[in-house]
Amino acid sequence: MSARDQILGKIRQSLGRDGPVDAATAETLASRLRSRPRGIIPERSKGDAATLIQAFRERAETVEATVADVASMEDVPDSLADYLAQHNLPSEVKAAPHPDLQAMDWSRRPTLTVGYGRTQGEDLISVTRAFAGIAETGTMMLLAGPDGPTTLNFLPENHIVVLKRSEIVGAYEDAWDRLRDQIGPDGMLSRVVNLITGPSRTGDIEQTIELGAHGPLRLHILLVNDG
Repeated sequence: MSARDQILGKIRQSLGRDGPVDAATAETLASRLRSRPRGIIPERSKGDAATLIQAFRERAETVEATVADVASMEDVPDSLADYLAQHNLPSEVKAAPHPDLQAMDWSRRPTLTVGYGRTQGEDLISVTRAFAGIAETGTMMLLAGPDGPTTLNFLPENHIVVLKRSEIVGAYEDAWDRLRDQIGPDGMLSRVVNLITGPSRTGDIEQTIELGAHGPLRLHILLVNDG
């Protein structure tokens, strides 16, 4: 028996389901998965699209992230290059091999050097593509996979994320629903879903907040206007 089987076996046993599952129980479980029950949704997660976008921005900035408005996906290279110049950062970046990022015309800013793939910690700047923004807490949902290496989210000192305005939702439940809708009833969730709120921080030492202790020192969000 593998470690995975042992863990799942203990969970089933604690739930009283370590034996054969009868048809009624199986239907109850399937119905719960289909219905997607929700907890209490806070009022701060509600509103029209413009309200949620503004709430996401304000809450992301409250936790030390920075947000820049970008007119279109075509303008991402310009906004990225300007950000690097403003912070006196090098122009070499490691980008996730996401179709949206690979389709960009990086040559419009010839000073940029863009590579794709995972990082082992040698890259100072990463560029990734978010799946959703959550207005409730200014959090971003990023999916791990071939087009979204998790190492890019945590190892580089500077993390730059491309997020479309239309991808901002209200509550966490809305983000999970969006993901389930995309994969369909028979699809598989991403092996890892990262929820990122602001740059890395810790208050372990004398209760003083330090940024970049366990991950990126800076988190910059390129908020793209996609209509």
